[in-house]
Amino acid sequence: MKAFIAALFLSFVTSLAMAAASAQPPALRQLPDFSELVERQGQAVVNISTTQKVSTRAMPQMPPGMDENDPMYDFFRRFVPQQPGGPGSPDARSLGSGFIVSADGYLLTNAHVVDEAEEITVKLSDKREFKARVVGADKRTDIAVLKIDAAGLPMVKFGDATKLRVGEWVVAIGSPFGFESSVTAGIVSAKGRSLPQENFVPFIQTDVAINPGNSGGPLFNLRGEVVGINSQIYSRNGGFMGLSFAIPIDVAMDIQSQLRTNGRVQRGRIGVVIQEVTKELADSFGMKRPEGALVSSVEPRGPAEVAGIVPGDVILRFDGKPVDGSGDLPRLVGGTKPGASSIAQVWRNGATRDIAVTVAELNDDLADPRRSRRGGGAPESVPQSNRLGLVLSEVTPQQRRGMQIEGGLRVENITGGVRSDLRIGDVILAVIARGKQTPVSTLDQFNSILSGMEPKIGLTVLVRRGTNQTFLTLRVPNGQDAEK
Repeated sequence: MKAFIAALFLSFVTSLAMAAASAQPPALRQLPDFSELVERQGQAVVNISTTQKVSTRAMPQMPPGMDENDPMYDFFRRFVPQQPGGPGSPDARSLGSGFIVSADGYLLTNAHVVDEAEEITVKLSDKREFKARVVGADKRTDIAVLKIDAAGLPMVKFGDATKLRVGEWVVAIGSPFGFESSVTAGIVSAKGRSLPQENFVPFIQTDVAINPGNSGGPLFNLRGEVVGINSQIYSRNGGFMGLSFAIPIDVAMDIQSQLRTNGRVQRGRIGVVIQEVTKELADSFGMKRPEGALVSSVEPRGPAEVAGIVPGDVILRFDGKPVDGSGDLPRLVGGTKPGASSIAQVWRNGATRDIAVTVAELNDDLADPRRSRRGGGAPESVPQSNRLGLVLSEVTPQQRRGMQIEGGLRVENITGGVRSDLRIGDVILAVIARGKQTPVSTLDQFNSILSGMEPKIGLTVLVRRGTNQTFLTLRVPNGQDAEK
């Protein structure tokens, strides 16, 4: 009997132990070891120092009087440290990083690292130093190609940035603050980021620690392949704050190929001004979801106008590639060879259509063709506000000639509770409702459209502001009406 009880007790204890073991969480994956990656690939990473004449360099980087607490202070600032010499010193020095892309001495770095450089020195990991020359630089993508007189150099391996996954480990090697061959690691935070004034690069966002001097250095995946070039940080104090941005290597290699072959970069253009499609705009145009790039104006006699693209079209695809947001279109068009005929799929009047566009070449010095002047003369009488609380007046013939428009209603005042970015002085050229765009030139016409609208339904208008055109959504807040 005692033996039976002992066996039963042992079985019970064993069952508890097994249950406890099964309840334990699975073992955590071991954190990656970057030592072999750094040993293999670090030899191809270089330190870059430049010398510039102080008298020829634009030293101020911030608008005069800007406070350090201003939200835009150091916003996406370029992070090349500048150390101007003291009295009697004719030079200023800056530091950056780069990497070797061919055994015969071609290197990649950021264009801002070598901008206006009088002299460029490249220091290898084995302490050898070489004078470098700039083969070419492209400020729009911030890519520069350098050449040093050397052979048999170690070079990096290239990866596919399009296969990067958010959350994947990545490693940066560079010279932050001059500390050569420094290694930092983190993860991919996001892909395809569009930054202010950066329309041609779908940035890789990471949380890799990047500081002054890392600029131009490589970003590696865990296979030791370069997937990006560290270019920018988000910072209010000039130091790392957890937001770093890298140029995808496929973009960089296309640029370096053109710079080495032609000495410059060719980009396409079609001559449109675009804006993002919001949920309200998508509803007005009868779209199922916000997508594409909304054309707010077209360049007179430009490629888009010649092809038949008009304001109000939403470009959904270009050259067979989807345009998920407005930031995608400049990259797709810019990457198209000038002279090529491409198909733009547009949304117009509740349906899609394909339009063939012959892409022209983007000229950085191209003057803005949309020149106009505001016509003078106020209207003889000011009408009452409409149901949206807008006081509008018909544009006079003199104003039409000055702005080169055929019609329109000028916003004289905004008296009601309408929610919009509309401003006094704007000229409403057209109204978009239920996917249909209707040009307006008289108050009766505008009010007739309003009378057919259901209460509290958003209304989209095409607005002329100065020399630009944009689409705005007008909406009356719930539970109240504008002044009658």
